[in-house]
Amino acid sequence: MGLGPSALRVNARSLDLPGGVCASFAVTGYPREVGAGWLEPLLTYPGRLDVSLHIDPIPPLIAAQRLRRQLARLESASRADAQRGRLADFAAEAAADDAAELAASLARGHGRLFRVGLYLTLHAPDAGVLEGEVQRVRALAASLLLDAQPTTFRALQGWTSTLPLAHDSVRARRVFDTAALAAAFPFTSPDLQPVLGDTPVLYGLNAYSSGVVVWDRFAQDNYNSVTLARSGAGKSYFTKLETLRLLYQDVHVAVIDPEDEYRQLCDHVAGTHIALGAPGVCFNPFDLPEEQGEDTLIRRALFLQTLIGAMLTQPLTPAARAVLDRAILATYRARGISSDPRTWARPAPVLADLTAQLDAIAASQTPEAGTAADLSARLAPYTAGSYRGLFAGPTTTRPTGHLVVFSLRDLPDEVRPVGMLLALDAIWRTVANPDDRRRRLVVVDEAWTLMRDDEGARFLYRLAKSARKHWTGLAVVTQDAGDLLGSDLGRAVIANSATQILLRQAPQAIDQIADAFDLTDGEKTFLLAADRGHGLLCGTGAGSDRAAFTAVASGHEHQLVTTDPAELADRAQRDDATAATDTEADHR
Repeated sequence: MGLGPSALRVNARSLDLPGGVCASFAVTGYPREVGAGWLEPLLTYPGRLDVSLHIDPIPPLIAAQRLRRQLARLESASRADAQRGRLADFAAEAAADDAAELAASLARGHGRLFRVGLYLTLHAPDAGVLEGEVQRVRALAASLLLDAQPTTFRALQGWTSTLPLAHDSVRARRVFDTAALAAAFPFTSPDLQPVLGDTPVLYGLNAYSSGVVVWDRFAQDNYNSVTLARSGAGKSYFTKLETLRLLYQDVHVAVIDPEDEYRQLCDHVAGTHIALGAPGVCFNPFDLPEEQGEDTLIRRALFLQTLIGAMLTQPLTPAARAVLDRAILATYRARGISSDPRTWARPAPVLADLTAQLDAIAASQTPEAGTAADLSARLAPYTAGSYRGLFAGPTTTRPTGHLVVFSLRDLPDEVRPVGMLLALDAIWRTVANPDDRRRRLVVVDEAWTLMRDDEGARFLYRLAKSARKHWTGLAVVTQDAGDLLGSDLGRAVIANSATQILLRQAPQAIDQIADAFDLTDGEKTFLLAADRGHGLLCGTGAGSDRAAFTAVASGHEHQLVTTDPAELADRAQRDDATAATDTEADHR
């Protein structure tokens, strides 16, 4: 197969191609100043317009010599005009000022100079349509203060210069500095001026232009985000895309996964997958963290009180807290663990050891006996009943690695808040380790499960408030906006999130969300009718605004993050057919 058309006719200003005609232009005049994305109108032209930018860096030594000569010519012309009594040439003075600024920037190493060629090729089905399109494109270029000249008698060279061949046949160049050249690239959304740092992430394409939406959560006022969407709107798909792209940039990620949707991604990047509730998987809340301080044992005892409050699905009374605190410390002492840090490396007790201590207090003739007996009885399902598997022994898999996924799918609904709290605590112990500072992201998918519980909501609130101090971002993802917006703690989590992402919303919740995020009528309409993967990015950091975007993924990324049942079933059938074919071939 050939690499080009079978035949073409070269005219003075156009080319006749099989199935159409085309005309090319070279941009020879530019405005004095340009803004970010100044080529955007040409890139979003509704017709077929090829835009080609050829860039050739100028060596700094040659650039400095040319700037000196240019400054000398301009200064000489200005002095000659003054000696002859002529009026000042303001264009020449402006050019001299620009040349002086470029020379200073080059000398400080703040920028470089480039020879740049900008060419346009317009395609149409016939010559009559092409003539009208040419007038519109030249008018559009003129509105941008660009002088687009047809490549008369060089139509073939103009066309080849816009092909992806990296060859400039016209060589109509203009010198650009680094800032002007960078502004030519459509790597920003016209609706969003984000502050970018070292970890920018492609969120998708702007829904109303060809620009891309790039966002860096670690360059905002805080690193937290909240993602709200109805079921099936693509919130988990988008979150997994961001997770994968942050892993590219050496950000450590921990995920609380209620539906085991992150397993394929985790396996592909060699992460750590912990399926809480699965047979043989234990996670001991009595484990002491590796990073140890003077109050390590006390903090563990306080967390255990919070965890047991979640197990009992109601806040502990002061009397119950006192009894529980006494029993927890006694449980540690029974294993030889005390306030002496040298004892903290010994094997930690398990939940059954705590109920044994409670039973011992219940058997004593003290005022706390009744409270201890009640606590022991209510903890029985977790030590000897249906939920005992998770707490039956020492921890089986340590939560370490660049990606750690806590899957909660195998946990009964009654135990999910407990499993989520256990996972959050394990993640927080890693985050708060002062000896291992790095960028981290904690993803809490389906956070409404945790927000239903008072203890879980308070824990999530503390994480949202404190994560930034440990170079960590919290990503809260939920389909039930009411659980976040309906409580003071949930609203506080949103208020502490500099990145807010709204995907398709249900009509029943749109008014509440519009009030919370100050949406316009147009934004409400967009969110009500948004397709899967379409959303609104609301940044609250300095200089940021809002942008409607469509999440995009490469084919390989899509294979890793999709959970579409139809796609997964079709993939499984293809895999089975391939395996059967391979088996048949082996038999032959």
